[in-house]
Amino acid sequence: MKKKYGSLINGKWVKHKKSFIVQNPYDFSKLADVFDAEADGTLDAIKSANKAFLSWKKTSAEERSKYLKSFHNLVIENKKLLAKTITMECGKPLFESMVEVEYGASFIDWSANQILRSCGKIFESPESSKKMFYIKEPVGVVAAITPWNFPLAMVTRKVCAAIASGCTVILKPSELTPLTALILGELSLKAKFPKGVFNIINGEPKVIGEILCKNSNVKKITFTGSTKVGKLLMKNSSDTVKNISLELGGNAPFIVFEDADLSEALEGLINAKFRNAGQTCISANRIFIHKKISEKFLSLVIKKLKSLKVGNGLLNSDIGPLISKEALSKVNSHILDAKKKGGSIKFGGKLLKPNSLLFKPTVITNVKKDMDIFQKENFSPIVPIILFENDSEVVDMANNTEYGLAAYFFTKNSKRVWETINNLEFGMFGINSGKISSYLNPFGGLNESGIGREGSFQCLEPFLETKFVSWNL
Repeated sequence: MKKKYGSLINGKWVKHKKSFIVQNPYDFSKLADVFDAEADGTLDAIKSANKAFLSWKKTSAEERSKYLKSFHNLVIENKKLLAKTITMECGKPLFESMVEVEYGASFIDWSANQILRSCGKIFESPESSKKMFYIKEPVGVVAAITPWNFPLAMVTRKVCAAIASGCTVILKPSELTPLTALILGELSLKAKFPKGVFNIINGEPKVIGEILCKNSNVKKITFTGSTKVGKLLMKNSSDTVKNISLELGGNAPFIVFEDADLSEALEGLINAKFRNAGQTCISANRIFIHKKISEKFLSLVIKKLKSLKVGNGLLNSDIGPLISKEALSKVNSHILDAKKKGGSIKFGGKLLKPNSLLFKPTVITNVKKDMDIFQKENFSPIVPIILFENDSEVVDMANNTEYGLAAYFFTKNSKRVWETINNLEFGMFGINSGKISSYLNPFGGLNESGIGREGSFQCLEPFLETKFVSWNL
C-alpha cells in the first residue's frame, strides 16, 4: 500500500494540504495517510466531471461497455489484493471480503451488459400525421457517496451503472475505508477510462457533502448510509432540485414460524445476522421466534454461537471487529438500555478482550418494544429475541419500525408465505434463506429506508432522463 493517497481528479492523482489516517479496526495499526480534498479539491472534481461529461455522454453504449468490461477483468485479476485491503480497513473476515469482490465485480459486468440493452420507445400515435417516441439520456454529473461496510460493492453498484449510462462520477467513499475505492481508481486508469469520467475525493463528509449537494453542476446524488445523513443530503439538495437516490438504514425482522425447518432457520440467522459482525443495513435486527419452538431454537443458536471464532479477519475468524469506538459505544448503550428495561443476557454481552473492538456475539431475551435494540438499527452482533404466538401478532411487531428495508421469515406453509409478503412493509425478502444480495435483486426499501432501487434490470434508470418527442410529419 502507498503511504499517502491523493484524490483522483481528471485522470491524475492530486495532493492536498491536509490528510487523515486510515486505521485497521482490529489492532488500530496505521494503514495509510489519505489526502483530504476539502472544498477546493471537491470543486476541482466537479469541474473535471462536468467537462468530461460533454464528450462522455456522446460515446456509444458499446464503447462504454468495453471500458467497463476491461475494468471488470482488472478487478477479478486483483481479487486477492482487493479482498485483503477490504479486511484490513473494515475488519470483516477475509472469506467475506473475497465474496464481496466477486459480488462487487458482478455489478460491473451487469452494468456493461445492461447498457447494450437500453433503449427508448416508439408509440403508435393516435394521429397518422405524427410520430411519438421517447429517448433516454444520461442525467449528468453524479455524486456517489458510499458507506464503510462494503467499500467495494457499494462503489461498483453505483459508479458502474452511472458510467454505463453515460454519466461522469465523483465518488466520495467513507473516510473510514477509502483505500479499496482508491485501488479501484488505480484500476480504472489501467482500464484507460477517459480523464474526468471517474473522480475520487476523500475527507470531511460535512464539507464535501454540502458542496456536492448544493453545486448546480452536480445533477444526481446517490447515497448509501444512515437515515439521518440521508435526510440531510435530501434537504441540502432541495435548492437545486437534484435527482436523488437513497439507500438508508434498516431494522430487519427475522421470523421463525412454528413449522420452520430449524436447521435451515439457524443457517439463515447466521448468514443474515453475523456478516461483517452484524454491521450491514440488511442484517437481521429483531429475531421473532414462535413460542412453541423457542426453547429448542434458542439452544441451537447459543450452541452455534459458542463455536464462532471472533478475531483478526486475516486469520480465518468467523466474526471480525466493530468498525470504531463509536460503534462500540452504541452497542454498549443498547445493551445497557435493554438490561435496565428487563432484558436478559443469555450469551456474550461483552468484549472478547479489553481495549479492542472484538465484541462477542450476544443473545438478549425478554426484549420489549420500548428498548433501543427493538426500535433502532443495532449494527452489531446482537441477537434480540422476541417471542410470538400467532401470525397477526408477529406481523404487527415486525412492522413496528420507521424502517422498511429487508425482512426474513422461515415457514413451510405456502399460503403463509404469500400473506406474510403482502402484510410486511419491507422492500426485500429472504424466505427460508438468510442471503438475498445479488446483482439481480432490486436493492432498496420502503418508508425511511430510502428512495429508489439499485441493481437488477432497472440499474441504469436512476442515471437516465427521459425525453419525449411528438413529431408532426
